[in-house]
Amino acid sequence: MNASLSPIAIVGIIAVYFAVLVLISFLTSRGEGSKNESFFLAGRKSPWPLVALGMVGASLSGVTFISVPGAVGAGGANQAFSYMQVVLGYLLGYLFIATVLLPLYYKLGLTSIYEYLKQRIGPHAYKIGAFYFLLSRIIGASFRLFLVAIVLQEFVTGPLNIPFAATVAITIVLIWLYTFQGGIKTIVYTDTLQTVCMLLAAGLTVYYIGNALETDLSGMIELISNSDYSQVFYFEGGWTDPNNFFKQFFSGALITIVMTGLDQDMMQKNLSMPNFRDAQKNMAAFSFVLIFANLLFLSLGALLYIYATSVGLEIPEASDQLYPSIALRHLPAGAGIVFVLGLIAAAYSSADSALTALTTSFCVDFLGMNEPTAEAKDTATLAADRKRRLYVHIGFSVLLFIVIIAFKSIGDRAVINSLFKAAGYTYGPLLGLFAFGLFTRLRVREVTLLGQTRIPALLLVCIASPIISMIVDAKSVEWLFGFEFGFLILAFNGLLTFLGLVALSDFGDFEPEDE
Repeated sequence: MNASLSPIAIVGIIAVYFAVLVLISFLTSRGEGSKNESFFLAGRKSPWPLVALGMVGASLSGVTFISVPGAVGAGGANQAFSYMQVVLGYLLGYLFIATVLLPLYYKLGLTSIYEYLKQRIGPHAYKIGAFYFLLSRIIGASFRLFLVAIVLQEFVTGPLNIPFAATVAITIVLIWLYTFQGGIKTIVYTDTLQTVCMLLAAGLTVYYIGNALETDLSGMIELISNSDYSQVFYFEGGWTDPNNFFKQFFSGALITIVMTGLDQDMMQKNLSMPNFRDAQKNMAAFSFVLIFANLLFLSLGALLYIYATSVGLEIPEASDQLYPSIALRHLPAGAGIVFVLGLIAAAYSSADSALTALTTSFCVDFLGMNEPTAEAKDTATLAADRKRRLYVHIGFSVLLFIVIIAFKSIGDRAVINSLFKAAGYTYGPLLGLFAFGLFTRLRVREVTLLGQTRIPALLLVCIASPIISMIVDAKSVEWLFGFEFGFLILAFNGLLTFLGLVALSDFGDFEPEDE
């Protein structure tokens, strides 16, 4: 490691950065106390330009910051610039969100987007949808934090003899401290800062690599174009190729719809704006910036491999370690500093909003804190609600810690693939539920099992679909002549859920039931 960038120096950088986040939290929550309305939706007063920029950081997270550059030269899925095929698919997904989902959510005046399932399908669908979000987001946030924690452990806390569990605990405690009061109102501003730090870190690392290679911007573009890492479109390999254009493009669209449009974490920021027109502007600006952000990180990945080859560095077995290894051990201290800032920004930008969204969903969807009569509650009841929200916030912080420790055994492949594969199983039922609600007017029947216990058929379908998907995905090469689903397992999972609900429905218009 650079002598001028010791573990103690890195800890100092993190401390200063954290102090800035706490200051933002204090300023944004001042005068609001810890009101649930401010915590959940920031009073629906968030400015759309800030939300758009902040959402870029939340979407990128540590996965893009480390795994996408590492995957460029690792071979297999997402090699070279093939990930841009997924990013282009994002645009189709964002178009659907902006023109279909956002107008619907604003028309219904939702705090939790899963309240739509209650109004359209019924209370059981509502609870199941919210549960699958909680499960999906816990897995996703834990993977992202795990990625950052292992890097911190390798380069910072490990040399200081701090165990991995303590590294994770410190990270989560810091996030909790600046989100527990302001919630989404604070996150709109902290995520904007963190997005700027992430993009600045990537851009400055490219600059430092250019200096090391003694070339300018045009020279770096030429190096990438003439390298083995510049291919974007993959049409030749057919459906057995994990980088096939059509697989990647449509996977990107579906991933966007479910991991943004059907995700309380991402939609909570959109719902914090005054009206859906501002939310649509946010989605358009966000989409535009996200394309260039991903292009920047892919270019960074190509340059990292080109630099490693030019100076004779051994490529780490785990591709996720390439960027931190070069930034902290081989480039000037300035590169290490901006990498640390970018890494911490990546960790916080995804985890802080995830923790807030988990708390919001549980409080609204399972504890009923956003009922229409909430405004009429007396002072004592409102205080009790705020106290319950605080306990829920602490509970999810502890749960994230437990799950990250459980994930410690995972590390033999790029984290981005693990993240999206997990999302394919957990977000699939959500995709099927919303598709059923949006594109049919059918009513789901209930079945009676175990004597007088009534079990809704949709629960059985939503449990069976991920299990069947996992089995088919594991056997697809054998059963489907070499075909691998990759990210398309999400579509298969959602389709199973949709068809199951249709098969178990009454063919008549739905009429909402009372709980």
